[in-house]
Amino acid sequence: MKIEFYRNLYVSERFEKKKEKTIRKILEHKFQTDVYLITLPHGEHNQLEFFDSVLLKQKIFRKPSYFVVGIADGYDEAIFLVEKIMKEVYDETGTLNAREFLEHRR
Repeated sequence: MKIEFYRNLYVSERFEKKKEKTIRKILEHKFQTDVYLITLPHGEHNQLEFFDSVLLKQKIFRKPSYFVVGIADGYDEAIFLVEKIMKEVYDETGTLNAREFLEHRR
């Protein structure tokens, strides 16, 4: 599995000071509770997806590659970060095309 991180990664306040350590743990597939990853989706119809990083332990999650744009402290914070990202996309472009916006700034 290949995991790539957005250069301007969105992170919850909890991870601000330990962002690099959290990224390293994700890349090493270490178990972390309530760490949600916000990614560009594999399908073309969605703008963003998020899931608990614990799911990376499952075989089905090991095959695809992921472009992580955010790391959130739990489900509620993941929703908040998705809202924040989409607001930024809209403010900058006047559209809700997060995929294009984030890939352009990769």
